[in-house]
Amino acid sequence: MALTLLGVNELAEAVLACVCTTLDQTAEEIPGQPGCPCRACVVPGTPAWDSCEDPCGSSEETGGQLTVHVARIFPTTDFPTETREVLGLKSCTPSRIAAELVITLLRCVPVADPDTGCPPTCEEEAAAARVIQIDAASVLNAVLCCVPSIGTRHKGPLYVVGAQRTLEPQGGCGGIEQRLTVALPNCACPEPEEGP
Repeated sequence: MALTLLGVNELAEAVLACVCTTLDQTAEEIPGQPGCPCRACVVPGTPAWDSCEDPCGSSEETGGQLTVHVARIFPTTDFPTETREVLGLKSCTPSRIAAELVITLLRCVPVADPDTGCPPTCEEEAAAARVIQIDAASVLNAVLCCVPSIGTRHKGPLYVVGAQRTLEPQGGCGGIEQRLTVALPNCACPEPEEGP
C-alpha cells in the first residue's frame, strides 16, 4: 500500500490544531496559565528555539513557541514496530506506513540576573515549573483526547503515545517534548503507465 500524498502533513496540522485548542482551554480554566503561543506551526525538522518570550508583537498575544515536526516515517507490518525485512522478494509490501511526530512547546523560564549574576528566586523557578507542568498535562490530554478523532477511520487512527520529556532551560526558554507515533492511511499504489 502507498501513502497518501498529503497524509503526513494533514496529520501534523491536525495534531498542532488539537494541542493549540487544548492549551487555550487550559488557560481559560487555570488563572495565570498561558494559552497557545501565537507562534504555533508545523516545522520541517527539529525546531530552532526562535521564540519563547516575544508575544508576536502584541502584548495581548501569548508568547512561547509550539511546533510539530516529523521525526521519521517508516514501514510497519506489526504497528508500531518498524519493519526490517527486505521488500520485493515476495511481491509484498508493508501493510502500513507510520509517522513519528514530535510536539515541542517552549515557554519563558527565569534566568540569572545579567547585572549581578544571581540565580532566579525559588518563587520564580516554581512559577515557571508550574506553567511547564500544566503544559505537559495539557499536551498529553490533547494527544489522548483529540488523536482518536483524526482521520477517516471509524475509531480514529492507530497510535502510540511515546515518552514526554522536560526540555532543560536554554537561553531563557524551557518546555516539553512529546512523541507520538501514528499509523497513516494507505491508498493503492499507482499503476505504471504503459508505453506506446
